[in-house]
Parts: sequence; C-alpha cells; structure tokens
Amino acid sequence: MHTVPCMIFRGGTSKGLFFLEDDLPKDLKQRNEVLLRLMGSPDNRQIDGLGGATSVTSKVAIIAPSVHDGADIDYTFAQVSVDKPLVSYAGNCGNISSAIGAFAIEAGLVARTDDSTLVRAYNTNTNKILETVVQTPHRQIAYEGDYRISGVPGMAAPVKLTMRHPNGTISNRALPTGNAVDVLEIPHFGSLEVSMVDVTNPLVFVRATDLGLKGTELPAEIDSNPNLLSLLETIRGMAAQKLGLIQQYRTSAWDSPGVPKITLVAPVQDYSIVTGETVQKTEIDIVARMMSMQKAHPTYAMTGSLCTAAAAFIPGTIVHEMYKGQDNQHQVRIGHPFGVITAEAEIDIDPNGELVIDSVSGYRTCRLLAKAKAYYIGDAE
Repeated sequence: MHTVPCMIFRGGTSKGLFFLEDDLPKDLKQRNEVLLRLMGSPDNRQIDGLGGATSVTSKVAIIAPSVHDGADIDYTFAQVSVDKPLVSYAGNCGNISSAIGAFAIEAGLVARTDDSTLVRAYNTNTNKILETVVQTPHRQIAYEGDYRISGVPGMAAPVKLTMRHPNGTISNRALPTGNAVDVLEIPHFGSLEVSMVDVTNPLVFVRATDLGLKGTELPAEIDSNPNLLSLLETIRGMAAQKLGLIQQYRTSAWDSPGVPKITLVAPVQDYSIVTGETVQKTEIDIVARMMSMQKAHPTYAMTGSLCTAAAAFIPGTIVHEMYKGQDNQHQVRIGHPFGVITAEAEIDIDPNGELVIDSVSGYRTCRLLAKAKAYYIGDAE
C-alpha cells in the first residue's frame, strides 16, 4: 500500500485531486499508473478509487512553483478516463482551473494578500497564462459567499478566471484552419458544416438542427442514444483528424479523447433544464450542449464557455450566426442543461484590420473538500 498527499477540490462544476508535482512520480508512465489507481480506473463505477464515475469528477491538477516568467505556479491538467486505462493531457479544464489559485495558497506557494489574491498560472497543456483572483479577506481564503453558479447547490465566494491572449492552444490562431466554417464529409452521414475555434481549448461547433436536434436535449437523452453518440464521436474524430491531432478519426476516443470538444449550438429558445425549471429565451444569448469524454457534459465546460464567447464575435462562425445582431458588451450568456453560464471576450482590431482576442474571462466558485493522504495498491510509486 502506497500513499500520496493530496487535496480534493470542487472547482466550478468539476471535482478533482490536486497534487504538488514533487509528490508524484517523475516518470510519465508511472505517474499515469498512479493516477489511474487513485481514481479507480478503468471501471465504470470507479468503486476502488476516488473518482466519481463521471468525466467531470475524474480530474487531476498537478501544481509546482513556476519556472516561467510572469507566472507564480505551473499547472498541468490531467483527465483520467473512467472506463479506459487512459490519462489525457490534451487541453485544459476551466472548472478545475478555478481552484488552482486556492490550492496554491493552501499549499504555501503563493502569499495571501488583503481582500483578494491574484494567482498567475502557466498552464502546461496549452502554454497559456491563466489568472485567478481568489477572495482572501483578512488574508484568509473565503470559500463561503453569495455567488451562485448553475449546476452547483448553494452559494460560495466568486473566483474570477481570465486567460490573456487565448488564441491558439494547438495552433497559433483562433481559427486553426483559417476558415470560419469548414465542411467535413462524415461517413454514412454526408457533408456537415462546422466551425473549429481554438481559444483556451479547441472546440468544434455544429448546428444542432443539422443533426436533427433542437439543441435543448438534456444529457440523459443524448447519452441514451447510442447512434447519436457514435455520430457525434465520428464528427469529433473527423475534426481532430483535420486539425492534425490524430491520424485516423476512428481512433479519436483513444488518441485524443478530450479535444477538440464537440459542441451543439442552437438559437435562443425557452427550454427545460435538468431540475425541471424553465430557462427563458430572454435570459440567454445562445443555447449549447457540449460533449465530454464521449458523453454529454452535465453542464458546460468553463473553457468551452470562454471559447464560445470568443466564437460569438468572430464573423462567419456558426456561433456568430446564432448570436448575430446581439450586443451585450462582449458578454455571452450560454443556456446549458443546468441553467446559464456567462463568459466575456475582450476583442480588438489590430493595425492590419484583423480581429484580435485580448482576453476571455468568467466567474466560477470553488471549495476545498479535503486535505488527505490518498492510498493506492500496486507497484507504481
């Protein structure tokens, strides 16, 4: 039996294990084996580990003092597959990112300041700087507060999350193919228009109506339709292949399971959320459904919301088409299965007349759940 110190945080609508990098094996293969055993993967129930049997509760943050200019900490995100012996480091998780500042302060890596503390993190997955602002009145971390986010019961202190110069995590631009819309030839389906946007994380946007959907479907309805799941993964795989992330679209679930994330978008409309309540079309600017690790995301990824906000202001994209004609001071309100998430994009025009995304930001909450020793069985150490 082996142990490793960790903290467990809820970050936004996700939950994960947080480690200091020095407490995990240096060898990547050994590290992955430890993470799989700690989470209890592969097993649909994750019954013999600390995972919660969903993609949003099988996540890991690995933190170290930064070796990069302009950053306080270096942060690596790991998505541990529930049902496969697979750990993916492709892309970042915005919800988990909302808790890295609190972890860094709790771990003594960043000094607390009065009122609030800015923590600058270099994300190794995307090579981007993230800024999190943690509420620290009287130099104490405030987890309790009066801010509410959809998909999390109760209220907590807000955490502001900002990514500066977010264009290009797998490329050097927001539109990795150079096109606002690309046409993919989907086997056994036909031609399909998509927008591939790479801001904070690469997303592939599809009109829900092009797949015969309304865009208001709830996760259980999507996950209970194996033909739809297969089609969505094929589309995602074709997009991943076009982006150069994989060689063959059929291997997407193994070779690039987390990115790009496929997102269905639809015009504003009234719809019912998981709790049975109704979101009115006047409360939102767009309706969207996101997939995560081959299943429907129960809410909406934070990085996904940031990318969606940016895409809404890039002329010609499918998201811009849905959002066109609306101006909410660069703020986008996204209707998802559990309610509404809001994100902002700061847009500028460079001297050549090109659109530049200066930053994207949004608010989440986080909470420390445990400081612990995690136990695992096996040879990996």
